[in-house]
Amino acid sequence: MKWKKFTIKTITDAEDVIISTLYDIGLEGAQIEDKVPLTPLEKEQMFVDILPDGPEDDGIAYLSFFVEVCDENPVDADEITASIRRELDGLREFMEIGEGSIMVSETEDIDWINNWKQFFHQFYIDDLLVIPSWEEVRPEDRDKKILHIDPGTAFGTGMHETTQLCIRQLKKYITPETELLDVGTGSGILSIIALMYGIRHAVGTDLDPCAAEAVRENMEANQIDPKRFEMMIGNIITDKSIQEQAGFEKYDIVVANILADVLVLLTPVIVSQLKPGGVYITSGIIDNKEQTVRDAVEAAGLEVLEVTAQGEWVSVTARKPA
Repeated sequence: MKWKKFTIKTITDAEDVIISTLYDIGLEGAQIEDKVPLTPLEKEQMFVDILPDGPEDDGIAYLSFFVEVCDENPVDADEITASIRRELDGLREFMEIGEGSIMVSETEDIDWINNWKQFFHQFYIDDLLVIPSWEEVRPEDRDKKILHIDPGTAFGTGMHETTQLCIRQLKKYITPETELLDVGTGSGILSIIALMYGIRHAVGTDLDPCAAEAVRENMEANQIDPKRFEMMIGNIITDKSIQEQAGFEKYDIVVANILADVLVLLTPVIVSQLKPGGVYITSGIIDNKEQTVRDAVEAAGLEVLEVTAQGEWVSVTARKPA
């Protein structure tokens, strides 16, 4: 499959207006390339912590729109370019849009999932084998615990140190009676592994609506009974209805593998969800923010049980007084 790619060189202040304007002529799903740093909210929604330093923002943005080329949809690039030009010229009358040049190119369809296959291979997290669908389980591994997961979404696969720290802590504290709350569940990997190791039930919360489908697919791939995992979309920090739906003093363990600044906001809220004596497992913490999270945990009245580390990353585990 081929696509025509129309790329507009503009300025960052004009991005939203141009995208909205071109939507009206049938161009949707813009790919944005600029050097604007992520906002704290964007970091929260992406569940990323420390990003590498990027180039300084120069105010320039490239907006790319893709139109599929096929027999059923012949594309007149000149006509589309002319339409874009008319819209840009109209915008210039009342706002600055920068250079406003248009470049047309052709690109093959990009199969992101298949491209991932050359990088993502089976690996171990201690006694757990993590394997994608396109690889075979070796005969010597068939009696091991096996997590089936594909990197087909923006969510985790278990390769990151923070996920592995959480997995090891969960395995220390879970029991067959454990009720688990997984905040920022993403792909559901932590809850699914906990269910594989025998907990009774898990609840996951996430800001991203796409997480629900990712969780469903991964539960199915690992033959997890849907009755054992409940998924909620919303912000448990600020949304009272999500807090009430999750339930108060209900969970033996709350796990949160999200960035440190969000953990500071989450911790005083999540204490209400924990049973007396319940365990709070956190990760996603770069080592220089360990004390920040410890302070938040202790300020919420929790006792720090242990701090574990892998590479630059830290997990803080605490307990609510009984």
